[in-house]
Amino acid sequence: MNILLVEDETRVADFIRRGLGADGWSVDHVASGEDALEQAASNGYDVILLDLMLPGIQGKDVCRKLRARNAKTPILMLTALDSPEEKIEGLKVGADDYLTKPFDFEELVARIEALHRRATGYTSDANDALISSGGLTFDRASLQVNVHGKEVELSKKERDLLLLFLTNVGRVLSRERILNSVWGLNADPLTNVVDVYVGRLRRKIGSEGARIVTLRNVGYRMS
Repeated sequence: MNILLVEDETRVADFIRRGLGADGWSVDHVASGEDALEQAASNGYDVILLDLMLPGIQGKDVCRKLRARNAKTPILMLTALDSPEEKIEGLKVGADDYLTKPFDFEELVARIEALHRRATGYTSDANDALISSGGLTFDRASLQVNVHGKEVELSKKERDLLLLFLTNVGRVLSRERILNSVWGLNADPLTNVVDVYVGRLRRKIGSEGARIVTLRNVGYRMS
């Protein structure tokens, strides 16, 4: 998937680029409205992530100009402004969705994928609360985890990590993706916290832990 990221906050832009790039998505980053309009005109993108508060041309005006050009690319607005009025105005000028900072990385990914599915005409049923895979079951409503029918106590981070694996079975998850998804924007990319927690999770889920395979210099995959 090709994504245009329009964001003037370096820390936020790096966070998004690292996370999406680690998933194999192509991310072009610009920091101003003027550059966004130029990039969008000369390149085809699947989704545009558009910050509302930009130097020069504001995000709303960028969105308005893109729609005036009859651009059909889905636009997800990212902003620290969370009032209903701001959201309504953003949607009225042509945004397809709206995400307030600070945001959960997995929610960002889910919204990007949902926008892309709608744009390509693909729809699917909502996920059930209960996830089952092999001998594992995870009830997202009660947060109860069972291994071969026996309940296992996990910490919040361990549950978040397990849920990430269960919703991406068979898919390679880079350490960057895991770090961004479970620990968020302020996580130190040089920390070994991912490896430590994967080790803890493997031990707690017993024989099912062997399904989490380490891919050297890449990350992990649950089979």
